[in-house]
Parts: sequence; C-alpha cells; structure tokens
Amino acid sequence: MAAEIVNPRSDSETGSGHSEQDGGAEPLTSLDSFDPAFALHRGGKMAVQATVPVRDKDDLSLAYTPGVAKVCSAIAEQPDLVHDYTWKSSVVAVVTDGTAVLGLGDIGPEASLPVMEGKAILFKQFGGVDAVPLALSCTDVDEIVETVVRLAPSFGGVNLEDISAPRCFEIERKLQERLDIPVFHDDQHGTAVVTLAALRNAARLSGRALGDLRAVISGAGAAGVAIAKMLVEAGIGDVAVADRKGVVSRDRDDLTPIKAELASFTNRAGLSGSLEAALAGADVFIGVSGGTVSEPAVASMADGAFVFAMANPDPEVHPEVAHKYAAVVATGRSDFPNQINNVLAFPGIFAGALQVRASRITEGMKLAAAEALASVVGDDLAADYVIPSPFDERVAPAVTAAVAAAARAEGVARR
Repeated sequence: MAAEIVNPRSDSETGSGHSEQDGGAEPLTSLDSFDPAFALHRGGKMAVQATVPVRDKDDLSLAYTPGVAKVCSAIAEQPDLVHDYTWKSSVVAVVTDGTAVLGLGDIGPEASLPVMEGKAILFKQFGGVDAVPLALSCTDVDEIVETVVRLAPSFGGVNLEDISAPRCFEIERKLQERLDIPVFHDDQHGTAVVTLAALRNAARLSGRALGDLRAVISGAGAAGVAIAKMLVEAGIGDVAVADRKGVVSRDRDDLTPIKAELASFTNRAGLSGSLEAALAGADVFIGVSGGTVSEPAVASMADGAFVFAMANPDPEVHPEVAHKYAAVVATGRSDFPNQINNVLAFPGIFAGALQVRASRITEGMKLAAAEALASVVGDDLAADYVIPSPFDERVAPAVTAAVAAAARAEGVARR
C-alpha cells in the first residue's frame, strides 16, 4: 500500500476510479443523502495503491516478469530477504470473526468490515503501518487459528479485533505459540496500555504512586482482564474486577478458567459482593462493561478518586455526575476530555515491533508503550489532560521508539 490512505471513490484521488458520466459509479442512495456516515463509507474507506511506477515495458519487466523471478529466487534461498524485498515487514493483518463488534455485538463478518477498514486506515494515518482487513466466516477457535497461521506468511504482524471473550484469549495464545510474528488483541492490550498511561498521569497529578491506589474494574471480559493484568504488572496497590455476579473472588464456585486465573492475582483485599460495595473507599473506577453505576456508589469512593467510565456511547458514570466526586474523569468518547482511545497505542506498538522485526509483543513492550504515552503529556498535565489527543503528532513516534527499544532489551528483536 502507498504512503497515503486512498479512497477509491474519485478519479482525482486515485486516477483509476469511474466518474458519474462514464456510468461506473452508482447514484447516491437515500441513506447517503440523509446520513453523512453512509456517504463517507460508500465504496469503502481504503484501497491498494502501487508504490512503484509501471509506465512502460521496462517498468513492467522489473515489477513483474522476468525481473520478479530474480527476487523470488533470492528469497527462496534466503527466506529472511522477504522482509527487504516485499511489504511483509510493514503490513499487519486485521483479523476478526465479527462476534464482538464495537457495541454492536455478534453482527457477523460482512457487517464488521466498515470497522476493520476503519482500523486499517488508523494504522496508516497514525503509525505509517499498512493493514489489511480480514473478516473470517468462521467462529471456531481452531478454525480461526488455522486460517490465520496459513495466511501469516504474507504479514509482519496480526492484530486481532472484535472477537468475543473468552474465545479471544485462547485464539491469541494459540497464535502466539505458533507464529514468530507479533500477535496482538487490541481490545485487550491496546485498551490496557492507554488506561495505564492515563492512570499514571492521574496519580502523578495527585502526588501519588500506582502502589498507593486501589482500583475497581467493571467488566471481566477481554478489556477488563487485560487492564487488571497490566495494572498488577505495573505495581497497582490492589485491583478488584467485577462481572455481572459481583466481584471476581476466590470464594466463588462459578468462575470460568479465565476468571479463576484472574481471581488468583487480583483482589488482595478479599472483597466479595457487588461492584457498588467494592467501590466504597476505592481510589479508581475503571468501566469497560456498559451498564450504569449509581451516583451514591461513586460518592462512596475515596476523596480525590479517579473515574474512567469508558463504555460507548453511554459511559457507566456520566461525566457530569463523576465530576461531582472525582478529581480526574476519563471516558471513551471524543466529546469529553481525557478520551481513552486505543488509537493512541496500537499504531505505535505495531510500528515499533515491525521496525525491529520483533517475534512477539512482550509485557515489557506494552509497559514501555504506556510509559511513553504518559510522558507525552509532560508538564502540561492537568485534570482535563492526563492523556494526549490521538492527533498529537508526538504520540506515535514516542510509542514506536519505546516499543522498539523494549523489544531489543527483551531479546525479541531480530534487527
């Protein structure tokens, strides 16, 4: 793919589209005329574009036969040359089965494609990484794993997206075991990286360390589990996670294997019962589940608390309510300050991993990404600015450099 994101709808943009006059484009539908989202998505949001010219027979003989045969033969003899003479080292597969798409749930692979295209253009826009959406018409864990393994030779990394829990955990683990390229489930780890970065800065603003904080997470799905793991890895004082039945604790006999593992390293205080009961005296609320948290429960939190209510489109605690009691408020929405947005993390994480041809993405690389992201805020730190904007041009380079350095330090870099 080329250096620019290209939409194939117009001749002026691509030089290869069809105009209204030549009959190649369909007329606008009623949906297009009433809703700008439909108008923008018509024809898709991305296209493949050549990075080399094919103007005459000499160009053709180099780009394709017979010149291409020399390159193929060289790669056959030295497989690592594929990174130098193809796009492999700069392209990521964005893989989904359409079972957990945004807040829409299991809508299937075709309906997931607008989101996957969006993810791909964000990779390019914010990280300079090419990405290809792959929506798979299967939901079985082993079928997905086998499909991705067979496609992997074409890609430098795999971004798993919008795959429902708990299958997403097993799919990621099995792919990490079988592939020697980065495999990253963004719904888990991207969310965790940005949450940790914002929490580091909120703690710094209040003159506290992570070790001074007790957090409560609403949601024991992909994001909730990953956030809990990362906060523990980063040194949080304590963290409890609640699902629909209450706090995930060792004394419950209804836990899935994932939740049983979660209970083994969280909730040192031994809390049980409801989410709202756990919030009493808590320093941090992190919402990744939807639902609603009552105002009295928020009021029961410790003085100077942080509320990260990240459900979309409706936060678990409305910011107007949260601001009555919390020192720092963050959401997942772009129309409020402190947006916890995965786009702050995944483009730079993959750019850094691809830059050094990392064999995987380690916990250390994720922690380094969070620290780098937090550092971008610098001396401008304020209650309404604990995390930078996705449009801050410092973000991706900072995360890329930190991840590449961490990969080298941890021995997973191959250049």
